[in-house]
Amino acid sequence: MYKKTLFAIFIFLVGGLSIYYYVYQGHRNIDGEKAAYTLETAELQKDFIANDSLALLKYQDQTIELRARITLIDLDNNALVLDNKVFATFNDSLPQDLNTNEIFNVKGRFLGYDELLDEFRMDQSSIVK
Repeated sequence: MYKKTLFAIFIFLVGGLSIYYYVYQGHRNIDGEKAAYTLETAELQKDFIANDSLALLKYQDQTIELRARITLIDLDNNALVLDNKVFATFNDSLPQDLNTNEIFNVKGRFLGYDELLDEFRMDQSSIVK
């Protein structure tokens, strides 16, 4: 009886620790990852127009790098709107010298397409130099 109880406790601890480490995995470092896709906003939009389900499977939760033009700067929320189509939020504060109509590369995690606002969403973004 003692061996069965000890074995049950051991299985419970191993199972509990396995579940804990699965649920609380370390966060991804998008800044350090290589971009899975490098493209322009028009290419992204074209893929979603052609087949939005396939495009979502292809890009969702992937690190992408977009070459785009700044159309709106929101310094309070550390966010940019790119090409009037991509809403990108940044973990770090944005440089103060950013200007609208400036073109550069932005790398971040692609979240998806927001049909209500008609825009693509990215988070954990950073400016690629």
